[in-house]
Amino acid sequence: MLLIAGCTGTPSQPGTAATPGTAATPGRTSAPPAAATPPALVVEQKLDAGLQLPWSVVFLPDATAVVSERDSALVKSIRDGRTTTVGEVPGVDPGGEGGLLGLALSPTFASDRWLYAYFTAASDNRIARMKLTEDASGNLALGTPDVIFSGMSKASTHNGGRIRFGPDGYLYVGTGDSQRREQPQDTNALGGKILRLTAEGKAAPGNPFGDNPVYSYGHRNVQGLAWDSEGRLWASEFGPDVDDELNLIIPGGNYGWPAVTGAPGRSGFLDAKVVWPSTSEASPSGLEIVDGVAYTGALRGQRLWAVPLDGETAGAPVAWFTGEYGRLRDVAAAPGGALWVLSNNRNPDFALVLRSSR
Repeated sequence: MLLIAGCTGTPSQPGTAATPGTAATPGRTSAPPAAATPPALVVEQKLDAGLQLPWSVVFLPDATAVVSERDSALVKSIRDGRTTTVGEVPGVDPGGEGGLLGLALSPTFASDRWLYAYFTAASDNRIARMKLTEDASGNLALGTPDVIFSGMSKASTHNGGRIRFGPDGYLYVGTGDSQRREQPQDTNALGGKILRLTAEGKAAPGNPFGDNPVYSYGHRNVQGLAWDSEGRLWASEFGPDVDDELNLIIPGGNYGWPAVTGAPGRSGFLDAKVVWPSTSEASPSGLEIVDGVAYTGALRGQRLWAVPLDGETAGAPVAWFTGEYGRLRDVAAAPGGALWVLSNNRNPDFALVLRSSR
């Protein structure tokens, strides 16, 4: 473990981010809301944890980090700077962007010990849950997976994969179009959607299309899910060769893919709240919201974006650590106020532990 004390990143304005109500034109920005500017970020630790293509991190009540590795199908834990293999998820069929992807802990984990995982199998993408047990010595182990939801189409790219329990106790799932452009606009298809499920994998009550898991549609490849302090859901999403997005999710909302991208203001579709016209600056992946700021890791962009939020409005993004740590996959708030960021560089990968100056 390498400790970097007092190392503060240098922020930069994106210069190419656009907020809704304007066309996604390179170089065009809108002023941030009067709310605030994102606070400075300090690298408290760089954990050389020996990870291989980590995809998702969640935290146990005792602050142990639990991490998925996409290609190895391994679940690993990081406790006190030491990495341990917890177990391998059976049935994972890695390839391209598929493999062992998102993790989520049950809202009642302390009593039921359920760990949820989104993964690519031989024929589809699916979600399983398994017990995460702990012995008297503190060693963690995976129980037998129980597949609770399946049938999400797979491909070499656009497999989605982010899962997270919302404030309402239901499981939200970000899927990709799996290179099937007819799916995102079809509310009876699972691809290109945000789904809302019960803990047992059924369509959650109150979904906008009746007994249907679809919560929002018209997505290309959802990569991050997070809620603000008022319970509003935001999502990060890959664009094609243009127009990566940060979206405010409305139940039943149509976000336009493949008819539109970004924020063109076209009737019948919901505009993105932030648009990065150049995907070389973003490819936003994991998403976390802390103190009114949305943080998303950038893969191609190799930076951490911080977007100030003011109600349903997003301000101008600010970039941190541009090019310093390579591709950044996931961002997650840890117990105690730290922000963890997972790299995705294959050399091997590490975790950054950040603190806000606010």
